[in-house]
Amino acid sequence: MKKAELSALFKRLDFHPSRRLGQNFLLDGNLLDAMLKHSAPRAGEEVLEVGPGAGVLTERLLASGCHLTAIELDHRLADWLAERFAGQANFRLLQADACKVDYAELFGARPFRCIANLPYSCSSVFLARACSGSNPPQELYILLQKEMGSRLLAGVGSKEYGALSARLAWRYESKLLRDVPPQVFFPEPEVQSCFVKMSLKRRLPQATSLELAEKLVARAFSQRRKISLRLLQSLLPQADMSRAFAELELHEESRAEHISPAQYLALAELLLAKQKNPMK
Repeated sequence: MKKAELSALFKRLDFHPSRRLGQNFLLDGNLLDAMLKHSAPRAGEEVLEVGPGAGVLTERLLASGCHLTAIELDHRLADWLAERFAGQANFRLLQADACKVDYAELFGARPFRCIANLPYSCSSVFLARACSGSNPPQELYILLQKEMGSRLLAGVGSKEYGALSARLAWRYESKLLRDVPPQVFFPEPEVQSCFVKMSLKRRLPQATSLELAEKLVARAFSQRRKISLRLLQSLLPQADMSRAFAELELHEESRAEHISPAQYLALAELLLAKQKNPMK
């Protein structure tokens, strides 16, 4: 769909792209081709698209023969998508907020992948919700704001490294596929974008370990400039936390960004083990 066609559609729908919601519509056919080449949707597989907008990616996904579930927040765009793809047996459309959907309920136990141009405003909340559920996406091929992509790929000690970086690193291997300039969208965003692949790890930590690790990370990054040991002592007895830091050779002056995802997880596992065997 060209810019003139998109503008005409928006006029017909009385729709104005929202900067607050990060509604930037993909126009570039070469980038669409690249997204499909990388993600390679297969006939019969379950695919999730968040923020289908005018349906340019939707059309190509449906052509692959996959069973596509699309979630669109705006009711005018959802009505247009329902009209445009009426009669497509492999298409399911939800007019809903993707940040509030229960994906385990939506897909049951069926494996699925996510291929999407994510609206900027929902990317962090969507990823946190969808990727930490009982049935997370097996893979994600997502266009998103460069700043958000940097958080997914951030290393320990960097300013981009945060709680979400750790939460996703426990579950996924993330890879930058390409940077994306503003010119491929309408309207053009004021920031750079990127295309990222996320692959679910074959072996995931125990649910109880993840639950405690998430509490540790959330607490540590709630005041990231403060010493983590002091913050974390509010969750568990001070002596237990100090001994755990010592056993893992974590410096007592470490701040949140100095502790790796693996170390947060190891800390959680060690504390849980001590709760089960307090004499050790």
